[in-house]
This record gives sequence, C-alpha cells and structure tokens, in this order.
Amino acid sequence: MSTGTNLRVLIADDHAGFRRGMCTLLSSLPGVEVIGEAASGDEAVSAANARLPDVVLMDLDMPGGGLAATRRLAEEAPHVAVLVLTMSTEEQAVLAALQAGARGYLVKGAARTEVERALRMVADGGVVIGSALAQRLSAILSSSGPGAAPDADLAQLTTREREVLELMSAGLNNVEIARRLQLSAKTIRNLVSSIFGKLRSSNRVQVVMRAREAGLGGNPPAP
Repeated sequence: MSTGTNLRVLIADDHAGFRRGMCTLLSSLPGVEVIGEAASGDEAVSAANARLPDVVLMDLDMPGGGLAATRRLAEEAPHVAVLVLTMSTEEQAVLAALQAGARGYLVKGAARTEVERALRMVADGGVVIGSALAQRLSAILSSSGPGAAPDADLAQLTTREREVLELMSAGLNNVEIARRLQLSAKTIRNLVSSIFGKLRSSNRVQVVMRAREAGLGGNPPAP
C-alpha cells in the first residue's frame, strides 16, 4: 500500500455512469483517493503503470478485456492490487480472474462497507473471497496446483507457520496477522514466503483455498 495517507484507487470500467457513481462512493470513504479512470483494459494497464495506484477496481467485461488487463498488471506491476468488480457470478469467471492475478472479486451492487473492506484488504496483501465461494472453488483450485497431496504439504509447516496460515485462511492480511500475533511485519512476510515455498505455490489465493479445503480458517482465533 502507498506510504501516503490515502489509499489510491484507479477505476476501470467502460460505463461512464458507473465510473461516476464509484467515484462518488469512493470519495466518501475516509482515506481513499480516486486517482484516475479507464474505459478499457489497455487504458487500465497504461494508467496503472503511469500513476501507480494501490488498487485497480477492475471490470471484466469491457473493451480490451479486464481479464487480459489483470494478467498484464500481475506481470508488469505486481505491486498494484487488482480488485475485480463486475456483474458475473459464474464460477469460471471468478476462477479465471483469481488465476490471472486478481486479489479479490466482488459483484456489482456490493455494499459500501464491503467495497471499503475489500479495497483495504487487497491493498494490504490480503485476499477477498467469500466463504461460500471458497468452498465451490476449492476443489478446482487445488486440482490446478502442483499435484502434491495437500495434507502432506501442510504437515511440513511449523506450528507458527500453521498459525499464520490459519489467519490467512480466515481472511486476515499480513498487517492484521502481525498485529494479532504481536510479530513484526517482516517476520510475517518471511513466514508467508516459507508457507508458499512448502506448499509450492506463489499464489496466495490458491494457498488459502487449499488451507480452507483442509479445514483451516473457519473462524479466526481470538486475539
């Protein structure tokens, strides 16, 4: 996330009326700044590379393709979080967006509080995905992984790594995990990297899905 006081957001949607509405909504949120708009996938990538937002709020169904733009941003600007905000509730659309590099997926019409929470979570490195959706996608995501048995991989984790993975799976981002466990942000980053290595994946969404499939993350441990 940006080191400044505001969370910087770029809105990418081909409907001008929707962009105006989102500008109004986001401008009403404390500490959120809309730094630009884009009406196509290509514009979204160009604007994100030029203006370096913390989050791109990305529609999928627009000229140039939001999915292609998400994939390009994951490669060209991995520090920029993509939060999909679109109409589709199809499982394959959600899966494709997450596999392309999106850190979250919301359906248009989501409540103001849900949008705000999602923006802040993905900007801080978290993953936004509902528990019901996670259950529907977990089998698909697991089967698209490296093929190792999830239980065998999870058994390699230390007690602390498993604790961090439990909190990741409960929806907490790195900052929240550090606060909960009273550890430094650097320590949490190192633990997360170690978890990725042992589970042989650099995709946070896939790691979370595998953990949830194994029964982790139902309820976050009490502070």
